Amino acid sequence: MSFNPFKERGIAVDKQLRNWQELNVKPYDKNEAHPYTKARIILMNGVEVEGAIFSHQFARNCNDPELKKQLALTRRVEQQQQKTINWLSPGDESPLETTIGYEQVAVDLTAFLAANVPDPYVKQVFDFGLLEDFDHLYRYANLLEMTQGVKAEKLVGKLTEITPGRPTIKEHRHPFDDVRKPMNRMAADPLTKLYTLTLVAGEQQTMNFYMNIGNTLQDQVGRGLYQEIAMIEEQHVTQYESLLDPQTPWIENALLHEYNECWLYWSFLQEETDRHVKPIWELHLGMELTHLQNLGKIAGKMGVDLDQVLPQSLPAPLQFKSQVNYVREILATQIDYNAFETEIGPPDQLPENRRYVECQDLLNAQGAPSEEVIKMNQRKNGQDYRLELAGQHPVKELRQKK
Repeated sequence: MSFNPFKERGIAVDKQLRNWQELNVKPYDKNEAHPYTKARIILMNGVEVEGAIFSHQFARNCNDPELKKQLALTRRVEQQQQKTINWLSPGDESPLETTIGYEQVAVDLTAFLAANVPDPYVKQVFDFGLLEDFDHLYRYANLLEMTQGVKAEKLVGKLTEITPGRPTIKEHRHPFDDVRKPMNRMAADPLTKLYTLTLVAGEQQTMNFYMNIGNTLQDQVGRGLYQEIAMIEEQHVTQYESLLDPQTPWIENALLHEYNECWLYWSFLQEETDRHVKPIWELHLGMELTHLQNLGKIAGKMGVDLDQVLPQSLPAPLQFKSQVNYVREILATQIDYNAFETEIGPPDQLPENRRYVECQDLLNAQGAPSEEVIKMNQRKNGQDYRLELAGQHPVKELRQKK
C-alpha cells in the first residue's frame, strides 16, 4: 500500500511541543523487550541526533531569518522526540548490555541495507563495514561474559550470530583509505540516498556513544576495547558519509533528512510489536509529516522541484530481521578484504599499501585490546564466547575457540 508523505495529514506544528510528564516515558523492561524493539529505539535515537546536528549546521550556514526560525522550531520538537526515544532505555541496563544492542543494530541493519541497496559500489562499502561491526559484537560479547557473567544470547535472542568477523586488530587503516567515492545526487536511486543517510546516522550514534561511555568502565581491558572500537567507528562514519554527494544543496539535504525520518517512523510503525513503543512511532510520524510538508513549501518557494528530489510514495519499509545467512555469505567470501583509497577488495587485487602496514605497526606494536579480551576470556572460561546458530564458522581459520 503506497504512502505519500506529502499528502498524508500530520500534526499541526503548534500542537507538537509536549510537557515533561509526556516526555519522561516509562522505559522498557530489559528482560522482556524484543531485541528488535531495542534495535529500533537505538537507531531512531541516532537518526534524531543526526537530525539535530545537521539542523544546527544548516542554521549556521543560512542567512534567511525566516528559514532559521522554522529550523529552530522543528529542531526543538525533534530534540523532544530524541529525548523520548532515548529515555525508553532503562537505568538498570548496563552500558555494556546497551553496547550489545548497538552492535546488533550495526550488524542486522547494515546487512539488510547491503542486501537491498541498488548501487553495487555502495553495497560493497556496506559489506565491508558489516564484517567489522560483526567482529565488534563478538569482542564486546566476550567482555560481557568475562566481566559480568552475562551471555549475550540473552540480549540478541536467536536472531544474530556472535562469532569472529574481520578481526578488529586488522581494521586499523590510514585515514586516506577510509574515504569512498561519492554518489551523484542526480543519478543515484532515492533508496541509495536513504540507506546511506540511515547508516551514517546509526554509525555516528555508535561512535558518539563509545566516545562518551568507554571511560565509565573500571577494568583497563574494557576501557581499552571501547577506545579501539570507537576509533573504528570513526573510520566507519568517514567511509559512509563520504558516499553522500557533497554537491547536495543545504535545503535539499534538509528535505532528505525529513523524508528519511518519515520513512523510518512509518517503517517501524509497520514492524513494531511492543504496545507501549508503537504509539510513539505513530506520534512521531505525524509530527515528521508536518515537518516535511512545511519544509517542502519553503523549498518550493526557493525553486526546488520536489518531484526531482524525492519520490512521492515511501519506499518499502526498512526491516530488522535475522541476517544469519547473508552475514555468513559475506564472511565466507570477503573476510580478507581491505581498502586502498576508494577501492575495496582482496589484497592481491589492491596496490601495495605501505601506509596500512605503518598504521598496523604503530597502533598494534604492543598488541590490541580486541585480542587481549578474547585471550582473557579463554583463560577464565576455557574458551571464547560464541553464538553460532548455523553450524561451525564458515572461515576455517576462525573456528578455533580455545
